[in-house]
Amino acid sequence: MARWQILLSEFDIVYVSQKAMKGSTIAEFLASRALEDYEPLNFYFPNEELMYVAANEEDVTNGHPWKLNFDGASNAVACIMGLRAAIECKIKVLEVYGDSALVIYQLRGELETRDSKLINYRGIMLGLIEEFDDISFNYLPRDENQMADALATLASMINVSKQEDVKPFR
Repeated sequence: MARWQILLSEFDIVYVSQKAMKGSTIAEFLASRALEDYEPLNFYFPNEELMYVAANEEDVTNGHPWKLNFDGASNAVACIMGLRAAIECKIKVLEVYGDSALVIYQLRGELETRDSKLINYRGIMLGLIEEFDDISFNYLPRDENQMADALATLASMINVSKQEDVKPFR
């Protein structure tokens, strides 16, 4: 605490420790300020019984484009994993959106691939692309790719042990 007081003193900030307060004092204060129009939280979740959402075979083969978003910053193989998942689901028409301009423009053929690591990456991608009837690659700036970024952040927070049985979602 002394170190903080010294550091803060240079900015004319004084540290004052808080006094202890009884829980009953806080409860009495909150009770005296109760709102008249208070409504308890509603814990009703519509469709709570749904375990997963899946497309039937007719939807998959109807030619409607599916969309795949990947976050290039979180994982170098995010796009490959997404394409493999789409192939497993028998998706034939796919729109790919990513925030990695390098990956998108190389797959479109607008940029030359020179890095040896990216040459292998591109080779794998081109092999996977052949599985689709129609596939397009679209660049999204990072600020427009927030959903993929959020999902990648959540996925990076999960610790999964090898003994755990991870159930795939559909």
